[in-house]
Amino acid sequence: MQKIKEVIVVEGKDDTKRIQMAVAADTFETNGSALDEAGLAQLKQLQKTRGLIVFTDPDFNGERLRKMISQAIPGVKHAFIRRDQGVPSQAHGSLGVEHASPAAIQAALAQVYTEVPSASAEFSVADLQLNDLMGGKTARQRRERLGQLLGIGYGNAKQFLVRLNLFQIKRDHFVSALKQINQEGQRDE
Repeated sequence: MQKIKEVIVVEGKDDTKRIQMAVAADTFETNGSALDEAGLAQLKQLQKTRGLIVFTDPDFNGERLRKMISQAIPGVKHAFIRRDQGVPSQAHGSLGVEHASPAAIQAALAQVYTEVPSASAEFSVADLQLNDLMGGKTARQRRERLGQLLGIGYGNAKQFLVRLNLFQIKRDHFVSALKQINQEGQRDE
């Protein structure tokens, strides 16, 4: 079983159980999106000593928690699962890491990104517009698929642009993923 050096930040004990089915790792449970100053202080210390991987649910509260940690602790790493990977096998229930397969968790942890807040902007609004990633009928679906291929999760156009730059996505990786999306679109027609 793969050993992860960094501490993985999750929302709850069910997430921890699922993570530990996939990899050997220590987790820090935030107990939902209610992370207080004491919890942030503990996370800052863990970032200094071991490093952190933020692995929250692909929903509103998970994204809120991810932003809160990112703003308070520069340089944390991020792992993402797709929304469809976090859906329970039953038709009802919560959406989250606790429902992801071990394979999906391993894949997400193999494609971790580190935030680099001082990075210069490689991508602009024009890149999104030129590639039908904002403002069009298919923009949302194209961003969602591109986020899957790049491993940076889904975001609205503004948030997606921030992630492209923050995670320092390379232009050739971006172009290659767009080519794949365009080829997939041609097969669907």
